[in-house]
Amino acid sequence: MLSARVLATIFSIVVSAIAVGILTYPFWVKLRRDRLIAKPFPKHWLDIVESNVAIYHYLSVEQQQQLQGYIQIFLKEKQFIGCLGLQVTEEMKVTIAAIACLLLFSDRKTYFPNLRSILIYPHAYIVNETVITDLYVVEERRVARLGESWTKDQLILSWEQVSQDLLNWQDGHNVILHEFAHQLDQEDGQAEGVPILSRKLDYAVWAKVMTAEYLQLCDQVERNQKTVMDSYGATNPAEFFAVATETFFEKSKQLNQKHQPLYELLKRHYRLDPLQWL
Repeated sequence: MLSARVLATIFSIVVSAIAVGILTYPFWVKLRRDRLIAKPFPKHWLDIVESNVAIYHYLSVEQQQQLQGYIQIFLKEKQFIGCLGLQVTEEMKVTIAAIACLLLFSDRKTYFPNLRSILIYPHAYIVNETVITDLYVVEERRVARLGESWTKDQLILSWEQVSQDLLNWQDGHNVILHEFAHQLDQEDGQAEGVPILSRKLDYAVWAKVMTAEYLQLCDQVERNQKTVMDSYGATNPAEFFAVATETFFEKSKQLNQKHQPLYELLKRHYRLDPLQWL
């Protein structure tokens, strides 16, 4: 039987090893990611990106190379799961990764750290949703959804909807951009329409612009006025950020004309300027 002193020594060694592992983990993650970025981008992946992601052709050569690196890291760190019998293909994985990684050009290259699995349904899927009516009556409804982002570790997409979005890059709707914007928002554990920003000073500007634009959309929707952004953005601030992100990439000219402060805010955040792609 081991003495108390030996047990204490073993415990101390184990604790020290764990502490060293925790402290060095970011270093090893960065090293692994740097090696992935340095690897040549597979030719058949490039064919998929060039065929399915219209935005890719408008990026500079440097931005294209950056995106390729992001895709390689994304595909290494995330798993894809087909639902309802769907067989996940390489085209599906590369396409989803390429569009999602458009949101990673900002200063914070965290690669959606909370996300582990992407579930892909062949079409819209049905969920049970609990709602509270105006009479404070709790009802459970079956609702069809095209995508969903969870604060824990999963994101859900309808491949049918993704395929439709690929055919039209200027209608303001993109389920991948929408759900992965939610992932950015949920990185701190909260879904409130505020992603983690690079500088503390940025939060004041973000709050001012986003609040004003959100209230304006809510007012337009209430008045049944035509809007640049989808009316679903008036649901709450989290949905507003996701819808604004879709609109920024897909209807940049209209967003800049009608909501220039919002466009400029998102341009600074994502470090991309879709107006240059027109």
